[in-house]
Amino acid sequence: MYPGTWAAITPDRPALVMAGSGRTLTYAELDGRSLRLARHLRARGLGPGDVVALVSDNTPEAYEVYWACLRSGLYITAVNHHLSAEETSYIVHDCGARALVVSAATAELVGALDVDVPERLAFGGPVAAYDDYEAALAAAGDQPLADQPHGDDFLYSSGTTGRPKGVKVSLPRMQVDEPGYVYVRIFGTLYGFDRDTVYLSPAPVYHAAPLRFGGVVHATGGTLVMMERFDAEAALRAIEQHRVTHTQMVPTMFVRLLKLPEEVRTAYDVSSLRCVIHAAAPCPVQVKRRMIDWLGPIVHEYYASTEANGATMIDSETWLAHPGSVGRALLGVVHVCGPDGGELGAGEVGTIWFERDEVPFAYHNDPAKTASAQHPEHPTWTTVGDLGYVDDEGFLFLTDRKAFMIISGGVNIYPQEVEDLFSLHPAVADIAVIGVPDEEMGERVVAFVQPAPGAEPGAALAAELTAYARERIAHFKVPGEILFRDGLPRTPTGKMVKGRLREEYAGG
Repeated sequence: MYPGTWAAITPDRPALVMAGSGRTLTYAELDGRSLRLARHLRARGLGPGDVVALVSDNTPEAYEVYWACLRSGLYITAVNHHLSAEETSYIVHDCGARALVVSAATAELVGALDVDVPERLAFGGPVAAYDDYEAALAAAGDQPLADQPHGDDFLYSSGTTGRPKGVKVSLPRMQVDEPGYVYVRIFGTLYGFDRDTVYLSPAPVYHAAPLRFGGVVHATGGTLVMMERFDAEAALRAIEQHRVTHTQMVPTMFVRLLKLPEEVRTAYDVSSLRCVIHAAAPCPVQVKRRMIDWLGPIVHEYYASTEANGATMIDSETWLAHPGSVGRALLGVVHVCGPDGGELGAGEVGTIWFERDEVPFAYHNDPAKTASAQHPEHPTWTTVGDLGYVDDEGFLFLTDRKAFMIISGGVNIYPQEVEDLFSLHPAVADIAVIGVPDEEMGERVVAFVQPAPGAEPGAALAAELTAYARERIAHFKVPGEILFRDGLPRTPTGKMVKGRLREEYAGG
């Protein structure tokens, strides 16, 4: 199913509402405008398997582009508009985009791009060297397309541990109005998406989960309420105003909600919520427990990746019996292996692999990287480099990314554990822990801390945080150095870009 299905049944139903401005796109409008864009792209020679790159802030046109691609057998590559011009140019070039669609809000960025793309469109206002989006749609006509092969997304990893990698899957062998698209089939069913769903999306549309879940909402006939940007109190206001039933957040958003003053947090009616989903980054145990205490047993978690090589899920009741777990397998079979590739026993930390019938993805233009993600003895087992363990009941627990693990004096230290410890500390707004070279120990633990409002950075606060940690975790895990910063380099989806902190530290 797709917007055209619902345009024929409930044409005036809101398909998308902007939480801040109230700007609304009905199903009739979403279907009609995505059809016109699909016709325009087809007239420009784009066909199944070609790529459309999108550089946009959160705006309704983003889903017009998304559905134009998905009803034309095209790939859509949504690009993080917070990247530099050089980084954006790399992605647009690497994905082989034949069309580039941008929002006027990103004009400064796209004006500096070094790319050679034959078809360029801009919406929301004029952008130099780009054709007018509205004029293109008006000229395209609205005659139905006889053939609407299903397209897909072709997204790039966040690049927190290196240059972004393009994750390319085979196109679905189906028409866009046929049931069975993987995200609708799995997540739509799992979380009960239907025509009564009102889904709040507080995250950037260029990220995999927000983009895909918005598509699931439209495929099942619900209403997508999209925030221009996340703000904790504004999210609560949107939930109350629109009677939101479903939402998906990342743990940093949970933390910001929980750190609102009690009188602010409880002033809003959130009783309409039926399902609060979180993913994208590990959630500290104490944060999730407080969210369940507040909202009730409606908090659901899944563990997956842009590569979609596998997934696990867990609901509130199960999590309370297995606190800290990300659940059992939903897609694929979980294996945890040691450095030699051998499978480990319950409770032993190793690399997480998912077994599927075939390798479900490839890293675009990087066969070596694709091969490195495959198990040396089991080619259909793939990994994205996360570490964890399974308990004796098959529940998976994450410990960290392999690239972030610190080895000090021959002992493995997982920064996530230290970061989780401070997640709700009243003096800490944000924290990142890294390992830095040490002649004696190999590596030592360093923490970058963004103080909470009212907390005074300096030796006294560092001593307070050190004492707090030494009372709660093994002393070898406690940061030996705490550096204070006004802000830390997180992506808008909550992932810490630790490479920048390592570069900063190495540069003195």
